[in-house]
Amino acid sequence: MNILFFLKPKVTVEYVVENYSLRQAMEKMEIHRYSSIPIISKAGEYIGTLSEGDILWYFKKLGKFNLQASENINIMEIKRHRDNAPIKVDAQIQDLINVSKSQNFVPVIDDRNMFIGIVTRQDIISYFYDISSK
Repeated sequence: MNILFFLKPKVTVEYVVENYSLRQAMEKMEIHRYSSIPIISKAGEYIGTLSEGDILWYFKKLGKFNLQASENINIMEIKRHRDNAPIKVDAQIQDLINVSKSQNFVPVIDDRNMFIGIVTRQDIISYFYDISSK
């Protein structure tokens, strides 16, 4: 089985770009109810994953929360605890399943590290549940 079967293409995925402000990222995460979101470069390369926890720890370290000030904070200033490991588009399904065990989505990249979409753990579980209950 090809991992493209599970792919949510980039055009259907919410993500933030490296030059976004913290406020832009928080608003996008709030609107879509995401606890984490992919970060991509202006050129389209996968950079990492911004999580709610990263944002909370940033504000704890800062010692205050100011929504207006967050407009002037670039998301790349925020220390990320853990980036979701990406997988190459030509990877084996076993590799996809293994990576998905520890993260709620798996970023998919091409051979140039360009972000092409994600595979969600929920989609993988649903697929295998459906075929096992037939």
